[in-house]
Amino acid sequence: MTSPLQPTARTQLRRSKERAATDREALYDVLLDGMFCHLGVVVDGAPLVLPTAYGVDLDRGPDGTLYLHGSVAARSVVAAPEQTICVTITHTDGLVLARSAFHHSVNYRSAVIFGVPRLITDPDEKLHGLNRIVDHLVPGRSTAVRPPNRKELAKTSVLALSLTEASVKTRNGPANDDEQDLDLPYWTGVIPLHVVAGEPENNPDCDLLVPAHVRTRANLMGAPS
Repeated sequence: MTSPLQPTARTQLRRSKERAATDREALYDVLLDGMFCHLGVVVDGAPLVLPTAYGVDLDRGPDGTLYLHGSVAARSVVAAPEQTICVTITHTDGLVLARSAFHHSVNYRSAVIFGVPRLITDPDEKLHGLNRIVDHLVPGRSTAVRPPNRKELAKTSVLALSLTEASVKTRNGPANDDEQDLDLPYWTGVIPLHVVAGEPENNPDCDLLVPAHVRTRANLMGAPS
């Protein structure tokens, strides 16, 4: 059993409250379906928002853990453990076209996570976090490559962020036109959007067959078989 999302002053929706999800499973679905997030952190008194890959361990901590990584010299990674950061993940599922410009919208799923991240210093946990990031993009990949050596680990910082304080907001369905606009002669509907993988391409210096875990990942994202 997982605890429901508990709204805080930072995660409480103030507009379109009906789009909020209170089930923690909705948060996990957004995280597991995504590949990249945006990390928001204050550096030298100014906001800095950066796209980055992430990993998830839903069994680590009471509500699960999000892993982020970067160079030990990266300003965002250095500053993050000293403050509350904000991480966002967004899926765009469709363009919603209405009869009026005002009611054009987007079908989406989004999550916002707040917290003070922990800089991982334990080597085993650090490797675990990095493996989670690699396997989040391509499941099984961390066991099919050379693991990072001590020098590479020393150059890399890994942050662990609890998933305790988070919110989820979604929209789906058709356009919500005003009643007085329903007879206007303008097309209305939804353009669905999907992330689709292409056929895996070998590196120029690699003549090996595409391994099963790579093929599986591509096929799950709609690559031609």
